[in-house]
Amino acid sequence: MAETSVRDRVPPGQVVTEKFPVLHTGQVPRYRDDLSDWSFRVFGQVERPVTLTWDQFRRLPAREVVVDIHCVTRWSKLGTRWRGVPAARVLEEAGVKPEARFVLVHADPDYTTNLPLADLYRDDVLLAFEFDGRPLAPEHGYPVRLLVPHRYFWKSAKWVRGFELLPQDRPGYWEERGYHNEADPWKEQRYGFF
Repeated sequence: MAETSVRDRVPPGQVVTEKFPVLHTGQVPRYRDDLSDWSFRVFGQVERPVTLTWDQFRRLPAREVVVDIHCVTRWSKLGTRWRGVPAARVLEEAGVKPEARFVLVHADPDYTTNLPLADLYRDDVLLAFEFDGRPLAPEHGYPVRLLVPHRYFWKSAKWVRGFELLPQDRPGYWEERGYHNEADPWKEQRYGFF
């Protein structure tokens, strides 16, 4: 790959890594082997609140994307390959009300992050269950993590369990601790605004 094309894919202040660093707060959750203890909820400003079991979730159509990811701690990993259910497809199950403008993403253990609802309708935003052709490793979010590649990676919540649709924005875990609300890596929105 030409140096100029790599440079065009790396936001300001970032360094490319071949590794996949592991960063999170709290303990890595453990689930039963059959995932009978896992579910995904869509609730709040929706027509039909939905709770999907693992089997129901996996029956939804999946897609693969290849994207670059960027962490607020200044690493970028290029050309990552993910497979999962498009976030927009899960929202269809619940029927989003017109007053819904934001989503508070809920994840284990007691983690949240916030996004504009419009972000979940992008083609490359997935509820990912595979990375590089294999099920996610526990430390990378097994069984499902949200993938939002156009934001810093803390917005791609690991161990995701639900979308709460809201008429107004509400800060999540890191946003309450001073991280930037929008998290756009191209604008270096790392800290300091909610």
